[in-house]
Amino acid sequence: MKQVTVFLFAVLCFACGIHAKQGFGPGEQEWGYVKVRPQSNMFWWLYYTTADVSSYYEKPLVIWLQGGPGASSTSYGNFEELGPLDSDLKARNYTWVKNYNVLFIDNPVGTGFSYTTSLTGYATTNKEIAHDLLECMKGFIAQLPEFANVPTYITTESYGGKMGAEFALLWYKAQKEGTIKSNLQGVALGDAWISPIDSVLSWAPFLLATGMVDTDGYEQVKKAAELTKKSVDAGNWSVATKMWSFTEGEILKVTNNIDFYNILTKLEPEYRRNSLREALESEPIFSQIYATYSDASLADLMNGPVKKALQLPVKHGANSNVVFNKLQGDFMKPVVDIVESLLNETSLKVAVISGQLDLIVDTPGTLHWVEKMKWKNAASWQKSSRLPLVVKNTIEGYVKSYKNFAMYWVNRAGHMVPKDNPAAMAHILNEFAN
Repeated sequence: MKQVTVFLFAVLCFACGIHAKQGFGPGEQEWGYVKVRPQSNMFWWLYYTTADVSSYYEKPLVIWLQGGPGASSTSYGNFEELGPLDSDLKARNYTWVKNYNVLFIDNPVGTGFSYTTSLTGYATTNKEIAHDLLECMKGFIAQLPEFANVPTYITTESYGGKMGAEFALLWYKAQKEGTIKSNLQGVALGDAWISPIDSVLSWAPFLLATGMVDTDGYEQVKKAAELTKKSVDAGNWSVATKMWSFTEGEILKVTNNIDFYNILTKLEPEYRRNSLREALESEPIFSQIYATYSDASLADLMNGPVKKALQLPVKHGANSNVVFNKLQGDFMKPVVDIVESLLNETSLKVAVISGQLDLIVDTPGTLHWVEKMKWKNAASWQKSSRLPLVVKNTIEGYVKSYKNFAMYWVNRAGHMVPKDNPAAMAHILNEFAN
């Protein structure tokens, strides 16, 4: 019986046209590096779908880009949000792998298992990141050419949305020009850092409306946010990033350590006491700001059994602070114009997803830039009905769509929508990627 099973598995692999490997955890996987620049190497990790299909290529390819910048897709996105195993290595009920081929990319260079051998190998702008990602996909398709014809979708979270938007536009143009043979179909921007100042300016009223601050707290946060806007308006982008960090510190102070990723999460009271002067003289630190992405047990998992199973040459997550600091001058710059170009100049599907309980990229701030966008179908989208997102007789959120653009409001979810409300996310993904 065992010989028959092995034979059938071999036949299946042959029929699918793959020679997949057993990586870490269940299912067939592939992984590898692409040299995106002379001294810069980007790591990717593919999970083939476990759907009941005769060929893996019957199902779409979904790419996941984490935020930060400096947070790892192969780590947090994989084990905390949507991969086949959770961080306790238990099977996840709502893993995306059940219905899609899922590709995690550690991006920008220096994130996760991606690495560079030179300080000049880190990206300093969103444009550089997009070019690196395009080179990564060229290398991925060169190694697995069967995916060239598979419908492909970019899905993102947080700063991943900022990176993913520009990546999608660059990829679409390259696809049209024939410099890459691929089948990119859309990009989903989940709680995305598209217009940073719109998010920052909405923090005070959002916290007041949800009862997280009183009027005095509202005024303190508002004052810090306005100082951030002053730097943005002056084009002092590095200072704006420091003022953003200072504004976050003010929020932590007046709320006694609210969770920026889900305002209902229970946390111990603790906050930073940085003065304005201290904020301007110090550098924002990735591991402090993105503590959710820096869980020690997850780091142990990646640098222990995962690194060993995949036989990888570098320490996971060692350079997240460097990645973040290299992008300080770009961090607060908006990319609304890139999203407008996606809607005006491409046929790609574009989805914006917003979690109800997210603070750092809250729904009011997201809606503000979405409703200000200048694109050919803006008026028609505005007039479209906002419909309930019903999953198993429960309203999990709302959707407003017109042609190739949709915005999703997700109930009972914070910044990490796939983790907080996987049922809603599965419904959204089914609409978006099919």
